Amino acid sequence: DGVAPGKGLKCKLCTRALKKIQALAGDDPDEDAVAAALQKGCQALGRSKGRLCQQLVNKYRDQITEGLQNGDMPQDICAAIGICRS
Repeated sequence: DGVAPGKGLKCKLCTRALKKIQALAGDDPDEDAVAAALQKGCQALGRSKGRLCQQLVNKYRDQITEGLQNGDMPQDICAAIGICRS
């Protein structure tokens, strides 16, 4: 859909959402910490972005959880799930 590498609205949203979620989850999150952070992180983005964030989280929950638990960078997680180009 014509998204430039590392740019584009979805990529930016994904990266921002995951930075927020990562901060909320803490340094060595277990699954519960990540789940709580996923919930709060999307709400923190406001209503319209929060809804997109929630769809993203629901669709890619496992990959996001795994990435955060591995300590991957938000940009890398978003690239791994195909939203950003690496």
